[in-house]
Amino acid sequence: SGIGDLGGGGLAVGAVEMADRAGCGLVIWLDELHLREPNMAPWEIWVSESQERMIIAVPPENVEKVLEIIGSEELEASVVGEFTGDKLLKIYYEGSQVAEMEIEFLTHPPKFIGKVVWNPPKHPEPDFPEPKDLGEELLKLLSSPNIASKECVIRTYDHEVQGNTCVKPLQGDYGGPNDATILKPLDDSWMGVVISAGLKPRYSLIDPYWMAASSIEEAIRNNVAVGGRRISILDNFTWGSPEKPDRLGALYRAVKACYDFAKAFQTPFISGKDSLYNESPLGPILPTLLITGIGIIPDVRKAVTLDLKDPGDPIYLLGKTRSELGGSEYLRLKGWIGNEVPRVYPEESRKVFELVTESIDKGYVAACHDLSEGGLGVALAEMTLSSDLGTEIWLEKVLRENVSREDHLLFSESNGRMLIEVRSTFEEEFLNLAGRLGAPCSKIGHVTRSSRLVVYGVGGEALIDLRSSELRKAWREALKL
Repeated sequence: SGIGDLGGGGLAVGAVEMADRAGCGLVIWLDELHLREPNMAPWEIWVSESQERMIIAVPPENVEKVLEIIGSEELEASVVGEFTGDKLLKIYYEGSQVAEMEIEFLTHPPKFIGKVVWNPPKHPEPDFPEPKDLGEELLKLLSSPNIASKECVIRTYDHEVQGNTCVKPLQGDYGGPNDATILKPLDDSWMGVVISAGLKPRYSLIDPYWMAASSIEEAIRNNVAVGGRRISILDNFTWGSPEKPDRLGALYRAVKACYDFAKAFQTPFISGKDSLYNESPLGPILPTLLITGIGIIPDVRKAVTLDLKDPGDPIYLLGKTRSELGGSEYLRLKGWIGNEVPRVYPEESRKVFELVTESIDKGYVAACHDLSEGGLGVALAEMTLSSDLGTEIWLEKVLRENVSREDHLLFSESNGRMLIEVRSTFEEEFLNLAGRLGAPCSKIGHVTRSSRLVVYGVGGEALIDLRSSELRKAWREALKL
């Protein structure tokens, strides 16, 4: 009838919060808990934060059945207490009562009222000429620690537990970066669970509001890219001390964005965790919010990955490119922060998501990839390096607003954008669907047999012409532990 995880404060928090929500009292028998360490004092058992523990409320008539099911999964469980009607917490250990307190006293403490200060920072406007060799700039971005392959880390974890992983973090023989992973947990169903993430910490140097909004939108977009829908989200905050007005002001901005955009995208927060007071004599940690997206895909056999599939297939860019390079990886490499942080336009993003989801379901999409760090240039490179095929792209075809420089077209990190390889046999149907939904999209190129990434500028000249092997070398060899 109820379930919760044991995190901060252990059983002392998890059990009491459950009783409070139910309007009940609680009796706990500490000596019934399974212990890893002998001779623990009662208070240590009560507040221990040992990981991987859950608390569940079970009607008395179902206890034996539940214990049997848990045992069949080779897990340990025990009955450690019961709910009562007196709204009191009573704790017993080895036959003796060791504590008694009103539940309400524990769950309704005095509220902390902090002072919120938010002074929007103003950074110097980036001032540098457009590089002559944008291919070299792209290779530098692919080698950036924030973009380069994390295979050396990913391979240290087993992402194939129980053999249910359908879409993996790394795709194909060349280990390209998929946008999300898909698990098939049920043997008798093709339905899958889609797990994605969004993370934009440098944007908080400009405005934590748009940092949080961008993280939410990216987590959703990554989920949609492989076929996910009905998405819920989780938050993980890592922040400085909320007792300092400027830190609390930044936190308020981020939390407000969480509220605004969870509602805008109809993606409820179902869980989360925060880590505050991350300070040292050198100052606070960079305000960071990780958003995790959890969705479903009705049929894992229709899942889409980022690697190119067939020569001749058209490549479409969904969404609009704006001159939004504030906090971008490109400006970081140039030694700037900037001020024009990417914003989120929910109505526009929702149309893109709907187009991608329906196109995947109808079989129109051969490959899909979101645009994130490094913008269009990096996304094209990642799709190209993930297969033996190539791409030919024309920047003049990109839908854009107030973008005058070609390096900005390539490396802007505007939200709401996705690259898709449309199956050539379904291009007309795809365009009809895009028109009906009103989703912004433009055909910017096609898949080739050449194993090269070729990008033509607005004037028609070749800006980038790189072999897939060059892209892979820059991307895969930058981080090796």
